[in-house]
Amino acid sequence: MYIAFVLIVAFFAGLNYLLRSAIKKQHKKISSVEYTVIIGYILSMALFGAGLFTHSSQFHEAVDPVDGDCYLPFGGKHALSLFIYFVAFNVAILAIWIKGRKIPPIPLVLALIILMLGSIISIFVLTQVSYHDTSTLSSYVGNEGTFYFIFTPLFCFCFGIGFIWKIIQEEKATAIHRTYRNPILNKVNEQLASKLDYPVWALILLVPCFAIMTALLILFGQDSDSMAKVFTETTTWAFSQKMHPPVLDHRGHYLCTVAAQGNPTIVKPLRLGKRHGNTIIVNRQLLIANAFEEILSDLSPSLHRYVRYFYDRYGYNISIKINSTWASNLTYRAMKPLEYIFLFFLYMLYVEPEKKIAKQYT
Repeated sequence: MYIAFVLIVAFFAGLNYLLRSAIKKQHKKISSVEYTVIIGYILSMALFGAGLFTHSSQFHEAVDPVDGDCYLPFGGKHALSLFIYFVAFNVAILAIWIKGRKIPPIPLVLALIILMLGSIISIFVLTQVSYHDTSTLSSYVGNEGTFYFIFTPLFCFCFGIGFIWKIIQEEKATAIHRTYRNPILNKVNEQLASKLDYPVWALILLVPCFAIMTALLILFGQDSDSMAKVFTETTTWAFSQKMHPPVLDHRGHYLCTVAAQGNPTIVKPLRLGKRHGNTIIVNRQLLIANAFEEILSDLSPSLHRYVRYFYDRYGYNISIKINSTWASNLTYRAMKPLEYIFLFFLYMLYVEPEKKIAKQYT
């Protein structure tokens, strides 16, 4: 996670420096539309970075979903290949946005190749992050995580297609108005104008340049098929081919903390109980809450899953703050109204509610 943070900060710093320097040097005026798009793109990358902090685990690591841990949509060491393409793509966008077609022919063709490759990769990234199967992570609800990652590849794809089209139109206009005295050269120019030479050259050289970039990435320790493995050596995402270990058992139940740490005359511990093989102290409030949860699970499994998700996600954060007797006593009293509501439903729905309560954590 630390390395990811450093890379993100370095990328933003470098992008900001390049952008400011290029605009200042070229005396380029930015329209309100361009400014809005730039801000939107930067915000999308910030959101993407936030997603990496909450989805930072590799497929082979066991996670605790209650603590917000989840799996990275891009596989391990192969993410370096994706990052290098991303940087190159943004440099190409910046160059064409600032200079347009006023770039020497070879750099222009290379920039177009990077834009084509980047647009293709953006489609794969967009597909990868558009589906997140969290059914094996019991504390998660729904398609968690796609919101963080989906906007940046959308921007990149639109930028790639948009700037390629921009060069095509500029090249077409330039070639049409260019004339030569020699009729043969004029004929060649007409052919180039109709075939749009720079983009065609970029398309022809697409595969060779991809092969060269792959070879260079191998020198940096990447595999020859890193651009495939970056999507497949993951778990829970669209192209994932790996299965993660069983999720970690969460460290507690905050009502257990109340029963264990409160003043016995107030929280009234009753006995010891078993929770996931661990011995815990239980009181009547905890027993009633657990019995009510069973009712909810029987009546509406989907509603129970949402309630359980919310309780696990935020209950643990509360439990770590209950570290004194007075805090346990206060929490116990605050929970009393809910305890009475739970008890009401138990007596409404069960013939022998006290038996239901007594058998919890046995």
